[in-house]
Amino acid sequence: MSKAELARKANVSPITIARIEKGLPCRMETKRKIILALGFNLADKRKIFGELD
Repeated sequence: MSKAELARKANVSPITIARIEKGLPCRMETKRKIILALGFNLADKRKIFGELD
């Protein structure tokens, strides 16, 4: 899936996706949107984002 497609499915900007890929922080709500857009369950959050606070 491209960054643009993920951004569209998650209803976030492509810039947000790029920032997250660089390891910059984002809101928990943004992470939730990305997890669901990728087709994962919220319980799988560590598979996508690693350790979360």
